Amino acid sequence: MRIILLGAPGTGKGTQAKLIAENYNISKISTGDILRENIQKKNIIGKKINNLLKNGELVPNKIVCNLIGERIQKKDCINGFLLDGFPRTQEQAEYISNLKIKIDYVLELIVPYELILKRICGRRVHTASGRIYNINYNPPKEEGKDDLTQEKLTIREDDKIEIVKKRLETYEENAYLLNQYYSKQKKINYFKIDGKQDIWNIQEKIAMVLKKR
Repeated sequence: MRIILLGAPGTGKGTQAKLIAENYNISKISTGDILRENIQKKNIIGKKINNLLKNGELVPNKIVCNLIGERIQKKDCINGFLLDGFPRTQEQAEYISNLKIKIDYVLELIVPYELILKRICGRRVHTASGRIYNINYNPPKEEGKDDLTQEKLTIREDDKIEIVKKRLETYEENAYLLNQYYSKQKKINYFKIDGKQDIWNIQEKIAMVLKKR
């Protein structure tokens, strides 16, 4: 089973991608994970990716496509995979088609942008431990401080409202073209999933969709 999972930032793609991969025993390929791995390597490509993401810009298609193409060719993808966060543009979608790899399902999580802003911009992080809070849904006991250490919480660069709004604008510009592209692919099952509900209700809806084939 080969699945593409689409959705704007903050729609819960990462969570659902992990659950789908576990439930169907397929490899999860996250664009974000691949980009972060290269950033950590601190090579030329990694530094370029880091600068682009800080400014809320998309990484060039050539870089992303090459990284994804290499990942899909690995042995653990022979029996199936799930692409999380890729493609983001029609050009990237066409790249996958040109690889002659059959995609069975395209699932798109739909969440209103107002809710997305609350989810992302409300996040606060304790850098040392990685603990994450949300001032709207899971606030710390004391404003701006970690519950355990009382150390100051920070806002990640990617979570700042100016950056998030720019990312959403970019996503919206490409989402329509992707929608049109996949809607015309007769051999691909394309479904939109309501992402406002809790994690398990969304998972149940996805499970129902994947049984329809």
